[in-house]
Amino acid sequence: MEQPKENQPNNPLHGIKLVTILEHLQDKYGWEELGSRIRIKCFTDNPSIKSSLTFLRKTPWARTKVEELYLRSIRKK
Repeated sequence: MEQPKENQPNNPLHGIKLVTILEHLQDKYGWEELGSRIRIKCFTDNPSIKSSLTFLRKTPWARTKVEELYLRSIRKK
């Protein structure tokens, strides 16, 4: 039997995939701006969604920075 998913009403990132976050930021800022806002190599050296996802899934501090930038970018709407 499948476990019911946790309800997280206070988590604004709940249900949002990392790829969706990354695509939103790339569309909004572009790789160059992303690389200047968050100094990580996957944004500055031959950037791609795939390489960035691989890095961010393995690197919690970088993922946190990306998620924080995403939250700031959607609050400005």
